[in-house]
Amino acid sequence: MRLNWKVIVSFWGALLMINGVFMFLAIIPGVLMHNDFGWKALLIAGVANVLTGGLMQVFSQTEDKNIAKREGFLIVSVGWVFLTLGGCLPYLISSTIPTIPSAIFETISGYTTTGASVLNDIESVSPAILTWRSITHWIGGMGIIVLTVAILPILGIGGMQLFSAEAPGVTTDKLHPRITDTAKRLWFIYVGMTVAETILLRLAGMNWFDAINHSMATVSTGGFSTKNASIAAFENPLIHYIIIFFMFMSGVNFALTYWGLKGKLDKIYKNQEFRFYLFMTLFITLVSTGILMLNGTTAWGLEQSFRNSLFQVIAFITTTGFVTADLTNIEGAFMLKVIFFFLLFMGGSAGSTAGGIKIVRHLVIFKNSWLEFKRLLHPSGIIPVRYNGNSVHGRITFNVMAFIIIYLMIFGFGSIVMSLTGLDFETAIGATATSIGNVGPSIGGVCPVCNFSGISAFGQLFLSFLMLIGRLEIFTVLILFTPFFWRRN
Repeated sequence: MRLNWKVIVSFWGALLMINGVFMFLAIIPGVLMHNDFGWKALLIAGVANVLTGGLMQVFSQTEDKNIAKREGFLIVSVGWVFLTLGGCLPYLISSTIPTIPSAIFETISGYTTTGASVLNDIESVSPAILTWRSITHWIGGMGIIVLTVAILPILGIGGMQLFSAEAPGVTTDKLHPRITDTAKRLWFIYVGMTVAETILLRLAGMNWFDAINHSMATVSTGGFSTKNASIAAFENPLIHYIIIFFMFMSGVNFALTYWGLKGKLDKIYKNQEFRFYLFMTLFITLVSTGILMLNGTTAWGLEQSFRNSLFQVIAFITTTGFVTADLTNIEGAFMLKVIFFFLLFMGGSAGSTAGGIKIVRHLVIFKNSWLEFKRLLHPSGIIPVRYNGNSVHGRITFNVMAFIIIYLMIFGFGSIVMSLTGLDFETAIGATATSIGNVGPSIGGVCPVCNFSGISAFGQLFLSFLMLIGRLEIFTVLILFTPFFWRRN
């Protein structure tokens, strides 16, 4: 069966047009703030995106609006490349980031909600450009593809295949039989959380500009900040706890948030992934707090040690990447570096905006590995893996195992490649792990208070590719490199 190229190009055009509209929104703070000319670059880039997308729409008109699974994978994967190429224009036009590899890195880091940056002096950047930088997080967090699915009835295109290819996690709980209504409900929660956090941060002492930007970065589990010191620039503990709460909630399956808002709290309590997520967060936080208190090399008291530990544990697990303190380089506390390195491989809940392997996959692997002992004693018995009281199909278990194996293989290969670019071993594995996991901060030369400006142009492009395949759950991108994907049936 041939690929429906016209509908594919039409969809890419729609993405670029939406990209341009969001650029126009980023112009607002630039116009309101004096001596900010970054909005001009956004205006030029926005027009370029809208015109290019519009022309793609015009020249790809077709009556056949059907999207098969192959088209879905191609639209999603290559669509993010189009978004990145269009999204990096404001950085290049404004000379905020003058080189193409670095601009691509910063842009794809935004869309994939990784939060890794090449900017050395964030506070000197135009407010309009910083707003665009945060918006790339926000539209990438839930997935601009899902946003487009919500408005596809206008285009006359159905979107089930796209939603299954884009939505994070092993499975996506449908909140409504119609996929467009599902996408709308997800965006309603997403927007509501962003607005709520913005208001709370403003009441806690942030100005409106910082509150809006940090809210977009939090709910998307991105991590871009308007300050060089990230959240450490705000010394108010209330601000830290507000961001902690919304980081944690953004790492929860949005379907559970929906049921919680409907008053069905039993669905949350009975969810094994949520319980494991909560347990791991509290357990690792207490361990980290204990290490800090016993270490005695910091001047923090119990509350500040607990707050910094809780903040950084949630920032790593949810792949948000905000920073209040660099716990990976505490003198005499090497174990903290080990703990936070392994957190790079945790990930948030399936169906959340968090990246990484995802907690549900770890649960499936743990459960299946544990049951292998029982299967040894009862080789003839049928002992399925159970999740939330239901049997997990063997095909899903094999899929999870394949995902983790490929994930670790990419990590190993990526670490070797980054080492060959001249990075030391610790920085190479740290940069690779944080990129594929869409976390942001890591260890070594890319620690929480460092950035990626010292990495070579090739290294930045390679890490950009890792960020993309990590954000799109690996298979969505890598399937395009298989011969049978392009073979006609």
